Amino acid sequence: MKIAFSGKGGVGKSAIAALLSLAYMEKGYRVLAIDADPSPHLARLLEIRDEIIPLADMKELLAERAEKMGPYYTLNPKIEDLPEKFMKTKEQINLMVLGAIREAGAGCACPEQTVLRRLMGYLILKTQDVVIVDMEAGVEHFGRGTVVPMDVILVITKPYRGSIETSKQILKLAEELKLKKVFIVGNGIRNSQEEELLKKEFGDKIIAMLPEDKDLEKREIEGKGLWDYRGELFKKVAELRDRLLELKN
Repeated sequence: MKIAFSGKGGVGKSAIAALLSLAYMEKGYRVLAIDADPSPHLARLLEIRDEIIPLADMKELLAERAEKMGPYYTLNPKIEDLPEKFMKTKEQINLMVLGAIREAGAGCACPEQTVLRRLMGYLILKTQDVVIVDMEAGVEHFGRGTVVPMDVILVITKPYRGSIETSKQILKLAEELKLKKVFIVGNGIRNSQEEELLKKEFGDKIIAMLPEDKDLEKREIEGKGLWDYRGELFKKVAELRDRLLELKN
């Protein structure tokens, strides 16, 4: 099962991606977690203490692999050795922190982004593990087709207008890409009114409703990760895991 997380910034997709990784591990699965967000958080949330530099920040390495010379670069960069060099492992979870290329006043830096995109595809297609990808916030990755190899896309949505509108954009782009298993995960739900709002907006596209969890917020304030967290939100994410396992069968 290969699962991508998407959604507007600040909706909690990194936390849910980390919890789903832990929920699969608890069930005995090996997990490959890929952090493809420009502001990566999975290492912190999974309490992987090693110093980690996102590959996107290794500009010299990426330029070398892209064989960048002036305006020219290879479309088939060598990436097969990078997982062994940069992947971090904690029990049954392997973590690869890619990050994302950003330049002030510009879009993607194409040669370097080509390396990251090919590496992500290589990781996703090569492994037999459960794959969980924390994508960058927003909709840009849909325009690049990055999510096409995924089995399931989970769009994390909070019950406020900005998040809802971004999620609607994502669903529209997913439909244009003919992606079938794209679901809404309501997050931070505080009451029945908020739950009904999301049901009204998204109907049968909703696969899970996750409650607000004050214990999780407290851990975040205290700078704690999620490795040993087994509170109410984890239990709901474990139910989501089981639902995803049913989809696979």
